[in-house]
Amino acid sequence: MTPSITLSQKFGYRFSWVGMIGLSIVLFWGIIALIAPHIIPHPVGEIVDEDYFGAISSRFWLGSDYLGRDMLARVLMGARYTVGISLAAVSIACFSGVVLGMTAAVVGGWLDTALSRFLDAMNSIPSKLSGLVVVAAVGSSITVLIVTLAVIYTPGAYRFARALAVNINTMDYITVSRTRGEGIFYIIGSEILPNITGPVLADLGLRFVFIVLLLSGLSFLGLGVQPPYADWGALVHENVGGLPFGAPAVIVPSLAIASLTISVNLLIDNLPQKIRDRSA
Repeated sequence: MTPSITLSQKFGYRFSWVGMIGLSIVLFWGIIALIAPHIIPHPVGEIVDEDYFGAISSRFWLGSDYLGRDMLARVLMGARYTVGISLAAVSIACFSGVVLGMTAAVVGGWLDTALSRFLDAMNSIPSKLSGLVVVAAVGSSITVLIVTLAVIYTPGAYRFARALAVNINTMDYITVSRTRGEGIFYIIGSEILPNITGPVLADLGLRFVFIVLLLSGLSFLGLGVQPPYADWGALVHENVGGLPFGAPAVIVPSLAIASLTISVNLLIDNLPQKIRDRSA
């Protein structure tokens, strides 16, 4: 049997070791995103090294970039944009998708049909193509990036939540609630939502990973976070010239992206049974 750790004796949540590793890395990057401005050793735009693509040293723990700026400071601040933008976008996407999906499943009729057809049409457009077109046309401010990423991933969240809610909507206790005269808001908030919370959390984690990768891809192409700010994808783009030299400046932000996305996957694959299954 896989060993597990009790996270909370009161609530009985138990994570496997793999889940604890994933949770620890996710929390690490989340804390870094919050406190990065207070712990960076140098201003992110200050040239502090006479050499470009400097190696790891006691002075520069992660080397320096193509201009001689400290990579540790830039990676820590990059976490603020990568994690912050992705978290904001996935929160908006999943909230909108889940609310619309549950509403469509409960109300049914023309509302369900209209929402499903419209969001299916949006979902048929490739996400990277949508992001490239919108960002290239409107610009790539942080607000535009958040809204664009949220709109791209709302249809998928809607389809997922609607599929879960349709199944719950056929249960006997939903029929009993309607017989008692309960309204739509009660049925959605008290009967359906608590029974789909686990799968929705897992779906939120997956969409967070997709958004991190899409944001990093846009930034790598020069259409994401713009200077003087930089997320991890932009850091890879800036320092890609150091790849033939094995420069830490291009390797470290790539490892940061990989560590965040893999750890989120490990976490959602090893969620406690009490979260995944309400009846546990």
